Amino acid sequence: MIKTRFAPSPTGVLHVGGARTALFCWLLSRKTGGKFVLRIEDTDLERSTPESIQAILDGMAWLGLDYDEGPFYQTERFDRYREVIDTLLDQGHAYYCECSRERLDALRAEQMAAKQKPRYDGRCRELGLSPPAGEAMAVRFRNPRDGEVSFADHVKGVVRVSNAELDDLVIARSDGSPTYNLSVVVDDMDMAITHVLRGDDHVNNTPRQINILKALGAPLPEYAHVPMILGNDGKRLSKRHGAVGVMHYRDQGYLPEAMLNYLVRLGWSHGDQEIFGRDEMIELFSLDGLNASAASFDTDKLNWMNQQYLMHAPLARVVDLVRERLQVLGIDYADDFDFDAVVEVYRQRATTINQLVDSIRYCFEEFAGYDEKAARKALGADAVESLERLHAAFTALDHWERETLHEAIDGVTRDLGVGMGKVGQPLRVAVTGGGFSPPIDQTVALLGRERTLARIERAIAFIGAEKP
Repeated sequence: MIKTRFAPSPTGVLHVGGARTALFCWLLSRKTGGKFVLRIEDTDLERSTPESIQAILDGMAWLGLDYDEGPFYQTERFDRYREVIDTLLDQGHAYYCECSRERLDALRAEQMAAKQKPRYDGRCRELGLSPPAGEAMAVRFRNPRDGEVSFADHVKGVVRVSNAELDDLVIARSDGSPTYNLSVVVDDMDMAITHVLRGDDHVNNTPRQINILKALGAPLPEYAHVPMILGNDGKRLSKRHGAVGVMHYRDQGYLPEAMLNYLVRLGWSHGDQEIFGRDEMIELFSLDGLNASAASFDTDKLNWMNQQYLMHAPLARVVDLVRERLQVLGIDYADDFDFDAVVEVYRQRATTINQLVDSIRYCFEEFAGYDEKAARKALGADAVESLERLHAAFTALDHWERETLHEAIDGVTRDLGVGMGKVGQPLRVAVTGGGFSPPIDQTVALLGRERTLARIERAIAFIGAEKP
């Protein structure tokens, strides 16, 4: 049975790169009927925080990346790590090291000055040291000095590293705490992880971890190291490229299924296909489809992807998201407001829920000003007469309904002997602030008598003020 794991460090929010790794691991386990494990690598006690852990859990939940086991926390497994370290010491695969930080820093400086690769020189390897009673001492893994480590990576192909290039890494610090490479190996062994999918910034750790696994007599997992995600400028992805925590995208009005679809295309492909539903992703995903070249994060493409999902999502769901956003903004609305009609029109043009809500805020509150282009085209001096006639016709109506409003607008159009655009567009800009809305009779019906009349008066005053 295939078993994958996502193992983030809780030192910040769940970023795009981490979310993509989690998705690939989740897809592989779901496609094969295997299991997906969530492991929180929180051994960095200074930087790990409960808030970061919650941000990871929230991000996974929002994306719908459910896990079969976990979350496991490394800080709860220190006794197990100590047990394995003792086993490695007893079997001669590890040794105590007394080298001070000062000596190691001096050694590193000397090697770099000589243009040599910085590495531990093995000073304590054969000394047979033991810590004094009641004291701790660092422990190093006794890496083989001969031969090589090789593994078949699903992305990079066969990777070979000479053991002579690998020094004896620290597996326990002088305070007794385990290091990353030791705890990861023990966790993968104990949790029976069969496939390790992670960023290629970890590829240098893999030969070291393989040697520790071999020393413990543990089976080796298969590896897939995916390239890092870059910005459009070819540099490592950062906030300036628009890459932030995945919950930021939720707060900005992106749909989780659109985010998943975008993430899966950052480093995986199936021909030229762009849109994948969740079930289709699972069906089509394979390690062979992982790309060896780095993917570029493109906010414009993410926006396009989100718009596709926004246009085709069930209308009721989009309306619910719009209501939630209005509540976040503290904007009140009438219980009988016809959200379906407005949302159906505006979701064809919006890229996010937030943009959609911004487009319809005129329905619930006054807008600050007119769209400059729309006002220049529709609110000229020649629009005053049609707006004044509309104001009079609307004021005279006994019933504020779409049908009676339509008749009133048609009547003004006939009386003026002009096309609908000469009447409807100035009215649209007057009452919405922009040049786009549902059909104008429907728009003013939704806005209500008082708000519509006040906005027509405002537009007439605006035109008067704009006259030279």
